[in-house]
This record gives sequence, C-alpha cells and structure tokens, in this order.
Amino acid sequence: MEGSYKPLVTSNTKVKVSSTLDKTVGKKNLTDGNPETCWTSQQGLPQIIHLAFPEPVCPMRLILTFQGGFVGTQCTIDVAPSALEPVWTTLTHIHPEDVNRRQVFQLAEGSSQGVQCMKFVFDKSSDFFGRIILYELQVEGWTP
Repeated sequence: MEGSYKPLVTSNTKVKVSSTLDKTVGKKNLTDGNPETCWTSQQGLPQIIHLAFPEPVCPMRLILTFQGGFVGTQCTIDVAPSALEPVWTTLTHIHPEDVNRRQVFQLAEGSSQGVQCMKFVFDKSSDFFGRIILYELQVEGWTP
C-alpha cells in the first residue's frame, strides 16, 4: 500500500499556525512546494500547526524539512474525526533530528473512517528561544 500514498495537503486544506515571525515567512509557505520558502514561528513554546482537510483522510506518512538549529525536536500529533467540533486523540509522538535534511515519519494507522483534522504540537525546539523554521510539511496517505 505504501506505493499508493497520495498527497493529502491540497489547496483546499486549511492551515493555521500558533505564530508567525512576519508575513514573508507565513503559513502559506508550509505547503507551497517551494524549497526556498519557509514558515518561521515567533519565539516561545509550544508552537502548533493545525490542518483541516475538506474531506476525511487517512494519514500514513509525514514529511518535514526544518532549518537546522530551529527544529521542533519533540512533537505530538493529534487527530480529530470532525472539523466542526474537534475531539482530539493522540495519533503518535515524533522526535525530529536537528538537521537540515528531509525527514520522513511513518504514522500509526488510525481510524479507517479517516480524520478531518491534524494538529502538530511542538513542545521542544533545538533553538534556545523556542523558534521553529519549517520549509516543508507534507502528509501522505489515502482517502477512505
């Protein structure tokens, strides 16, 4: 099934972030597919990224590319079956390395019914001030 994963984050996916340093490094850069642009958070923890999908999805793989030195090194991934009134459950915890390269994380299979929301809560950062710089955020999987 791994070969049949498809990108789940589309132009119809709503993205929210807990903070942005300024407009030039905003949330739109997370999903624009351009390796030259990034989202930069303000200082302070936790930092949160929230995705709301237009239809239920089954996320199976997460792809992240951070700026070394500004990595969210401890992340809880929560999911909710509905976007209207999300009831969050923890899907998994990941621990990205403090490196500049693309990192791929296999996700535990959740409900076969799918989820409509994902939330990434970064509780720790490799930056002393808690800033995070993320160049790429991809979620791959399938739709039920």
